[in-house]
Amino acid sequence: MPDWSVKNPYSSILSENSVLNSEGSRKETRHVVFDLGDSGLEYKAGDAIAVIPRCPPELVDEILSMCNFSGGEKVETHLGACSLREALTDRYEVHRVSKKWIGGLGPRLTSDTGTIGIRIVRRQRVSSDDGSLLMDWEGSGVDEDVPEGYAEIGSASNPAEDLWNELTGDAKAMEDYIWSRDYIDVLGDFGHIGFTPQELVDGMDRMKPRLYSIASSPEHEPGTVHLTVATVRYNHHERDRTGLCTGFLAERCEVDDTEIGVFMSPTRSFVLPEDGSIDIIMVGPGTGIAPFRAFLQQREFDGATGRNWLFFGDWTEGGEYYYRKEMEAWKESGLLDRHDLAWSRAGPEKVYVQHLMKQHGEEIWSWLGGGGYFYVCGDKNYMAKDVHSTLIEICAEHGGMSDEEAKEFVETGLMKTEKRYLRDVY
Repeated sequence: MPDWSVKNPYSSILSENSVLNSEGSRKETRHVVFDLGDSGLEYKAGDAIAVIPRCPPELVDEILSMCNFSGGEKVETHLGACSLREALTDRYEVHRVSKKWIGGLGPRLTSDTGTIGIRIVRRQRVSSDDGSLLMDWEGSGVDEDVPEGYAEIGSASNPAEDLWNELTGDAKAMEDYIWSRDYIDVLGDFGHIGFTPQELVDGMDRMKPRLYSIASSPEHEPGTVHLTVATVRYNHHERDRTGLCTGFLAERCEVDDTEIGVFMSPTRSFVLPEDGSIDIIMVGPGTGIAPFRAFLQQREFDGATGRNWLFFGDWTEGGEYYYRKEMEAWKESGLLDRHDLAWSRAGPEKVYVQHLMKQHGEEIWSWLGGGGYFYVCGDKNYMAKDVHSTLIEICAEHGGMSDEEAKEFVETGLMKTEKRYLRDVY
């Protein structure tokens, strides 16, 4: 069986690529199904798949045009020699400029020839009314030998050099600059210095695969991998843009046609309990629903007797209730024992999953006290932190602990010792 990896990905194709949102939703979340063909790729519920994107061809074309290259020029890359077009399309990330690339501009921007001196030696002014000569001055421009009324407005400078000095001298300025700019933006600021094809690619970030939590059990539809992908779209500097991989999947991957490099990224920790009689609580708003759809499919296939409790939320029930029919069917069948939904834009007050957790704190504590597992998937910067804090509060309130004891119980007892609190955050 081939060892599929980042250096040797399997070329998969899509069998489905559809939008999950209802009409009127301001989000674009897709259900994407990869066909694993004869790859031999295997996975379990909780694993992730790595997808290798390609850079937008219009972005590559514009960069080549700005630099006056054809794209056929040869360059050396970390994967060996190739054409410049291939390098910009498949080997480097051109949707966001790299800090290293900007730093490498220094030697070609700065001058070691000293200060540039500018003197005024002639000034001529003509009337715009009748064309008569109003001033015709010649001189040395030294000391007082300047035209009447002349005032020096400042020394000559190179704006690109000034910008480079600011960026390389201020870490925050650099982060702010690269956060919203791709190479088209930056070539507008620095492109006048000129590049060889090799200089253009040197210092660019290497193309990295994107990891997505798998939204299916391998037994659900053998030979396929399901994903739940939120398409990232935004506008910076008067240009519409997309996330590198989400835009690739949404706009340039045709069903049954486009080849996409993939390989598996197994997890050792974000797994279902081996004992199917154990209860599980799952918190997965937005695309965080993905691995829990896989968990529920797997628990159904295994005939697991443990109870299943899912907290899900997004903006609105009408627009972002992903996999609604499946969830309703699982509730009717009894597979999904508890299903709490939080809609943050459905009323005057924003309701998030942690608010619903707080409301049901006593029951959560009861499930945990009975040996239940607690899972979280989704945004690590906000949601996962709020859920974590809420879980500690629940344990303190209903477990009769101090805040410090509850923190120790959650972060050491549940997470590290018993490994019953598991997270898949990004």
